[in-house]
Parts: sequence; structure tokens; C-alpha cells
Amino acid sequence: MEIDKELEVQTTGDKIEHNSHSIMSDSEQPQHPRFREYKWWIRVSLYIIFLLIGQSTATLLGRLYYDKGGNSKWMATFVQTAGFPVLLPIMFYFYAKISNNDSSKAKSKISTLVSIYIALGLLVVGDNMMYSYGLLYLPVSTYSLLCGTQLVFNAIFSFFFNSQKFTALIFNSIVLLTISASLLAVNVDSENSLGLSREKYIIGFFCTIGASAVFSLNLSLTQLCFEKVIKRKTFSVVLDMQFYTSLVATCACVVGLFASGDWKTLDNEMKEYQKGKVSYIMTLLWTALTWQIFSIGMLGLIFEVSSLFSNVISTMALPIIPILAVVFFHDNINGVKVIAMLLALWGFLSYIYQHYLDDRKLKANKRDSVELSRGGIEIC
Repeated sequence: MEIDKELEVQTTGDKIEHNSHSIMSDSEQPQHPRFREYKWWIRVSLYIIFLLIGQSTATLLGRLYYDKGGNSKWMATFVQTAGFPVLLPIMFYFYAKISNNDSSKAKSKISTLVSIYIALGLLVVGDNMMYSYGLLYLPVSTYSLLCGTQLVFNAIFSFFFNSQKFTALIFNSIVLLTISASLLAVNVDSENSLGLSREKYIIGFFCTIGASAVFSLNLSLTQLCFEKVIKRKTFSVVLDMQFYTSLVATCACVVGLFASGDWKTLDNEMKEYQKGKVSYIMTLLWTALTWQIFSIGMLGLIFEVSSLFSNVISTMALPIIPILAVVFFHDNINGVKVIAMLLALWGFLSYIYQHYLDDRKLKANKRDSVELSRGGIEIC
């Protein structure tokens, strides 16, 4: 009789408040996964906001640097990673928590981590340098169109390195986001493509294509390192990856800045900057900071979802940037730009819905396995 009553209470434990310890444990069980799901969505949403705000702001500041008199490609590359010291307070905070709770967990060898940070850091330097050349030698429209090709490269690299599966919804989101960037680029291209020499155009074209490929490769390799080498799901892992790869990339940029002789022209560049010396310094400082915000969002999405998802969100910023340019640089807006923005949102929602379907399927499989295990226990 007592056993029958206990089973009856367990089936209605989520509806009736009870003081029994067994009932409390059963009523808390359904809430715990849902609470973790809410926390996951909050983290992903924050990473998306960081990525979009960071990329959009940093790109606009990079355009401002070139438009107002900046010309150093090494300096433009340097500021893309030089803001990494702002991560130190956050790293110290998480290290203090990990020292008490994570001391027993196995960690990767230091030599392995150093090799990863150096390799990815040097890859970032080459990627940022090619992007700097592309942004300097191409109009924003053509630059944005070519940056959209990173989705194609990421699809290839994710297939080989990350076993990424493609569904109709994911393919739909990639196509829509690429068309969105293409529409926007073609529309603005007729306004901003004048004054380019053939040589500079070719250099900018191939540099941007190469940068898109290297960027996608970097995303896939980073995800591979998280899954196969580091194997620890903590935010400190994301911070470590960003901090140390940025450190390596910044040191390499300093070497390049002095080896190329660009450092000799920085003083004159600052004096001749149209907005003045203070504006020159603040432009570089804020560019460095916003690129760090972007990088945290990018790595966080790789860590929480996948490199493909991070790339889709990054591509979504391509039609957003011209919209922000309307506000800050008084650019004209027309129907094509509005359509491009709507297509980007459609593609974004398609991918989110696919993830929702995958999440529901995973939960259903877990629920079925739990019911089967309980059924086996009752039979025994």
C-alpha cells in the first residue's frame, strides 16, 4: 500500500506541493533541464549581440580610419587583435572560480595548447592583413559581397573537420544570407566603384577572397580544438583561446609593423588625420575594443553551437552595416537595401528554427530512453 501511494504521488508531484523528500526530488527534476536551456539561450543571445555590435562597429571604424587619412595596413591589422588586455579582469575572475571547483579535471598539455595558440594566432594575422588590403582597395559594396563567400568556404571546412550536417533549412539560410549580401553589394557597387586602378582592384579582390577562406578555416579549426583537444566546456576556455591567440597575433603585427617600416609613417599619419590627433587615437582604441567584443561573440557561438552558426550570424551583419552607415554617415537607403535586410532576417530565422527542431528531436530521444529504462525497472 505504501509503495502504491508513493508511485501515485510521484506521477502528480509536479501539480501537488508535498513535503516528502522523494516528491521534492521528482518535482525538481523537470525544472532543472529547462533552467539549463534558458541559461543556454541567454548565453547564445549575448554572444549574438556581441558579434553583431562588435563587427558592425569595428567595420565602420575601420572605414572611418581609411576615409579620414589612415593608410597603414599593418596598423589596421594590429588594432584588430591589440585590445586583448581588456580580457584580463574577466580571466582573473573565472580563474579564481575554477581554482576551487575545477582542480581535479584533466587539462590539455601546455605544449599542445601553446602550439594551438601560435598556429591560430599566425592564421589570424594573415587573415586580418588580407581583410585590411581588401577594405582599402575595394568599395564597401564589393568588399561585402566577397565577404559573403565565407559561408561557402565554411560549409566545405565544416563538412571535413566538424562533420556538419546540412538540412534544407540550413541550406535555405545560407542561400538567403548570401543573396542578401549580394543584393546590397550590387546595389551600392554602381555608386562607389569609381577611381580604382585595375592593379589595386585585383589585389583587393583576391585578398578578400583569401581572407574569407582563411576566416572560415580558422572557425572550423577552432571548433575542432574545442571538441577534440581542449574538451572542457567552460567560459574560461573561450577567454583563453581569444586572449592567447590575440597575444600571438599582436606580437606578430608589431614585428611586421617595424620590419615593413610602417612605424616611421605613423607620426605623419596622425598629424595629417582629418579629424585630429585625439580622434585618430580614439578611432584606433575603439576599433581594438570592438574587435575584441566581436571575437568573444564569435568564439562563444562556436563553443555553444557551431562554427557554421557563428559564420551565419557574422554574415547577417553585412546588410546591417550599411543601415548603420545611413545613421552615422548619412548614406542613402532604398528599396533594395530594405529587401536585403529582410532576406537576412529570414535566413537567420530559418537557421534558428532548424536548431529548434534539432533540440526538440534530441529531447524526444532522451525522453524515450528514460521511459524505456523506467519500463525495464518496473518489469524487473
